[in-house]
Amino acid sequence: MGGMTLTKSIALTLAGIFFFLALIAGTMIVMPRYRVYSRTMDGKAKLQEAEFSKQALVEQARAERDSAELHAEAIQIVGEAAKEFPEYREQMFMQSYSQAVESGAVKMIFVPTEANVPILVSP
Repeated sequence: MGGMTLTKSIALTLAGIFFFLALIAGTMIVMPRYRVYSRTMDGKAKLQEAEFSKQALVEQARAERDSAELHAEAIQIVGEAAKEFPEYREQMFMQSYSQAVESGAVKMIFVPTEANVPILVSP
């Protein structure tokens, strides 16, 4: 029975060595392919990220262009209103100063005069 145990021990050792060599051979075959696959996926991810970044920049530029066009239209409307209604400028002027006073950027002191002109003081 002692010989059987030695034969089994040798067989297990050889099986272990064979398994270890097969594992090394498999790793040597798989690793280069995995590296190529990994680099390919990294490249695709970077390309997709660049495309999304480009799309975001394009959308931002469109939004800025639309905003500029709307702003230009608003300026044109205000200009036409100022030409047609001269008192509109005075109203806008008073509204600007009213907002400045409310925000605390400017203090207004009213001194009664014939012209009713306010005196503006910066804090």
